[in-house]
Amino acid sequence: MAGLPNAIAGSLELGRTGALATGVILAIILVAVVVIAAIVFMERAQRRLLIQYPKRQVGNRMFQGDTSHLPLKLNTAGVIPPIFASSLLLLPATLAGFSDTTSLPNWASAILAALGHGQPLYMLFYASMIVFFAFFYTALVFNPADTADNLKKQSGFIPGIRPGQRTAEYIDYVLTRITVVGSIYLVLVCLLPEFLIASTGVPFYLGGTSLLIVVSVTLDTVAQIQGHLIAHQYEGLIKKSKLRGGKRGR
Repeated sequence: MAGLPNAIAGSLELGRTGALATGVILAIILVAVVVIAAIVFMERAQRRLLIQYPKRQVGNRMFQGDTSHLPLKLNTAGVIPPIFASSLLLLPATLAGFSDTTSLPNWASAILAALGHGQPLYMLFYASMIVFFAFFYTALVFNPADTADNLKKQSGFIPGIRPGQRTAEYIDYVLTRITVVGSIYLVLVCLLPEFLIASTGVPFYLGGTSLLIVVSVTLDTVAQIQGHLIAHQYEGLIKKSKLRGGKRGR
């Protein structure tokens, strides 16, 4: 965000000098808007599993059955996979920076050159590690077996699926499918800057980890503000109801 004004000024300067066509600049602005909208849509996307609760009796009262949803985010891993992948790809260049690059063997220099930004090997490794960490981190933060056990303890069940192990297998099946879509989305967003830089020479990124982090943090901040506002409204309603109840009692 700090470097964005200078990057925009540099792009406009390229347009003024004729190095970058006006149509290309307008297309870049349109791509930026589309990418931000796509990130917002994908980060808020959920796969909701229907959960049903049977009728139950508590004391002398009979409670009707209820329905709820188990939300599974399309991108459960968030921005962790691109961060880990980019950090690992920077590791060879960082280690090589501690020594004299002219004294490196030919094979080491060839590997460093192949792992440079925009190179096919760099993009291949970057995409592969994003997919790997998307599945790895999702498996760490979400346990289908624990979720199935909690549903079973609360007498909840997914229609057509037997509680217990079958429910855990079904949740894992659905989670795996949506993680495939989420990992592909991360790969496309993170590789978009590489293609833009290679094709247009744009001096700033319109996607990737930076834009993903900015949009994700903005969405989380808005959600927290909305949560605080709703909680404050509920507190006000509860206080008003207590005051009315006290006045009626008097």
